[in-house]
Amino acid sequence: MSRLPIALLGVEPDAPFPPAARALREPNGLLAAGGDLTPTRLLNAYRQGIFPWYSAGQPILWWSPYPRMVFATDGIRLSSKFRRGLRKSNWILRADTAFDQVIAACAQSPRPGQDGTWITPEMLAAYRELHRMGHAHSVEVFDGDALVGGIYGVAIGQMFFGESMFSFESGGSKVALAGLARALHHWGWPLIDAQVENHHLQFMGAQSLPRGDFLGRIGSLVAQDEKHGAWTGRFGRMAARELA
Repeated sequence: MSRLPIALLGVEPDAPFPPAARALREPNGLLAAGGDLTPTRLLNAYRQGIFPWYSAGQPILWWSPYPRMVFATDGIRLSSKFRRGLRKSNWILRADTAFDQVIAACAQSPRPGQDGTWITPEMLAAYRELHRMGHAHSVEVFDGDALVGGIYGVAIGQMFFGESMFSFESGGSKVALAGLARALHHWGWPLIDAQVENHHLQFMGAQSLPRGDFLGRIGSLVAQDEKHGAWTGRFGRMAARELA
């Protein structure tokens, strides 16, 4: 286990982060602690491939894991059986029409091997503020008026940093992810950050990148001149059966 201390962030929202290459090997990717969740600090973190992840009662912890899991936006895999079911589906996808509901559902969804939630009240407030500013987005899956699944994350330039997803009905999160990827690919955005290695995501097509490769890829993407704001009109309404 590495004995190197992690950096403590300065109190100023624009205080610099240490280089991501200094992240610990164990626990994998832990880079820094402290600071706050102001929009300035959060956006600076994501631009550098860093994200917050901590539990209630802990200081804010900042991470840049190795390797990094990503989806190519044209590389989502859905099984043949799942696609057959989608052809009969009446589900509809929208974007940024229920962000608060999506992030709250993600906070309440149990995670294997995890006691409680890492989406603390402070995290909820921070990402809701990013959403109001047009930097955080949700894709929602509806069955009539009922929300059945969704995903949310942060968009900077032409890079989407996925944060969490949930299902109230089987397959809801898969459809949200596939719909998000389809829209991003259409817009010319090539990647979705999925953060940490996960067998379920690998089954759906996620790939692992060395940290240096990931940072090299996102460096040009976050620098793209892309307007921020609500995606509701841009995304439109997508029928889940279109993903089959």
